[in-house]
Amino acid sequence: MALWSQAPTPEQLNSYSRDTLSEWIGMEITEVGEDFIRGRMPVDKRTRQPYGLLHGGASVALAETLGSIAAYCVVAGTGAKVVGIEINANHLRAAHEGWVIGTARPLHVGRSTQVWEIRIENEAGALVCISRLTMAVVAKVP
Repeated sequence: MALWSQAPTPEQLNSYSRDTLSEWIGMEITEVGEDFIRGRMPVDKRTRQPYGLLHGGASVALAETLGSIAAYCVVAGTGAKVVGIEINANHLRAAHEGWVIGTARPLHVGRSTQVWEIRIENEAGALVCISRLTMAVVAKVP
């Protein structure tokens, strides 16, 4: 059974990112599955650190974006909102060019918190970064 009552399309989710950090650094949602959201980000002059490697902060931005979008999709239509309260990341392999692909899957979806694991891989499927994002589910503020 899907996590979301009405599965959003990648196009819908990408439209929410207009004029945000996600759009400016080239992130895009590419797939919505039964229990995951996948997206990608280029490894280019916008996302590299001065030594030519993918910036760890860019990886964390991708992880938080994917996990936050997934958390939002779980509560969409309920009147609740989600906000990030903790994120961690282990950078395991360098990326120099091409794309990195992130996949967010739930570890826990509760009434007051959600925990998401985001795996970021290079185009060959090798793990570049593993991240865990904790989201608080809060009542909608008027």
